[in-house]
Amino acid sequence: MEISASGFLFDMDGTLVDSHAVVEAVWSEFGRRHGLDPAQILAYAHGRQAVDTVAHFLPGLPDERRAELVAGLVAEELTRTDGIVEVPGAAALLTALAEAGVPVAIVTSAPRDLAVVRLEAASVPVPDVLVAAEDVSRGKPDPQGYLLAAERLGVPIERCVVFEDAEAGLVAAVASGGRVVVVGDHSSATTDGLERLRDYTGAVPGVVGVSLPS
Repeated sequence: MEISASGFLFDMDGTLVDSHAVVEAVWSEFGRRHGLDPAQILAYAHGRQAVDTVAHFLPGLPDERRAELVAGLVAEELTRTDGIVEVPGAAALLTALAEAGVPVAIVTSAPRDLAVVRLEAASVPVPDVLVAAEDVSRGKPDPQGYLLAAERLGVPIERCVVFEDAEAGLVAAVASGGRVVVVGDHSSATTDGLERLRDYTGAVPGVVGVSLPS
């Protein structure tokens, strides 16, 4: 796969960092505490902001109580880094892109502090542009985060490539107008016709692009 772009935008969880075990544990425990099916929560939560997931499964909560639950979830996740690793080749790719001067951004549904903790735990470089949950008023599947990242890079979104792994993020990426690459094996109507790669093993960055194994 040959990708030439003026900007490279990456989701974090599942795209650059494998935090599956932590995410599954935290949300499963949340579900059991509130009498909810953990499998349903995980199917919905992947790629979304925690506040949106809590609101979806516990509608009608006062804003203060919802904020309290979300803060507790984030605090718990901040302490759990065991088992967090990079998606193969992610660290090397981001390092090489940075060294080549290629504009790179991460767009995540996680709060900034949590994003930095996970990236550092996986030894994945933190780029100068990191659009986190607190930077947007509408989380994925809304494209606001990707549009903001392109703006901060100073690159039109149409000249950016977006790497995503989850349904909510893929919907956001497609809606943004960027070129979308699916990372991993997620398949849905949204992914029909999109380029796909398993990971970044063997990626060879150039000055304005990158070659990736298909």
